[in-house]
Amino acid sequence: MNGKIEQLRKILDDSNYTVALCGSGMMEEGGFIGIKKQDKAYDIENRYGYGVEEMYSSAFYNTRPEQFFEFYKKEMLHNAPRDTASGPALAAMERAGKLQCIIDSNIYDKPRRGGCRHVINLHGSIYQNQCPRCKKKYPVTYMAQARRVPICPSCNIPVRPMISLIGEMVDSQNMTKTTVEITKADTLLLLGTTLASEVFRQYIEYFTGRNIVIIHKQEHYLDKEAALVILDYPMDVLPLLGYGEEINA
Repeated sequence: MNGKIEQLRKILDDSNYTVALCGSGMMEEGGFIGIKKQDKAYDIENRYGYGVEEMYSSAFYNTRPEQFFEFYKKEMLHNAPRDTASGPALAAMERAGKLQCIIDSNIYDKPRRGGCRHVINLHGSIYQNQCPRCKKKYPVTYMAQARRVPICPSCNIPVRPMISLIGEMVDSQNMTKTTVEITKADTLLLLGTTLASEVFRQYIEYFTGRNIVIIHKQEHYLDKEAALVILDYPMDVLPLLGYGEEINA
């Protein structure tokens, strides 16, 4: 591992512009089991009587808000992944000038909560909630603690979590920003994801830089296209770079 850490450090030191892509593996390292995983999806369908693809959709939110929020609160809010060392380590890299942008496909905003500033939440965040009519914003605690459907008292309609649900387009501004950042990148860090990612694959095509680095627990046959592959959770790798120690020294 030491040799790979030194290799990664050299790649980052030599890079003019580094962008990190944070995938589902960043949630798994915090104990979150993805709702689309086969066993989890099967369990959810047995308990709720609907499949994940149907429940986690804009159509279900609009037509069955009480059932949507029962699912959303129990499965997405109350089972949120725990914080790990990845967030603060990414923030330390950012402060040290070794990381220019983080693109997060997850909805839990872990990089920003870990101290990162330059973050694109590609699919939104559970911490952003607002009334569709009056645009009043509500904290995630309001959503999680609502007895049934979280209602805007002024408009008497459900408060909308500002996340991308199935059946909705990803915010076009976020898509454009992501493409621009990857185009500028000299080094691309794939954290908890692979080159075959359904989410990131279309964006990775815009990368024309020098190095792709993959830090992911699961091996993939496309790994051979990367300059460096470390088969581990990012939380067990990134702190070893020591950027935080240098900053605090």
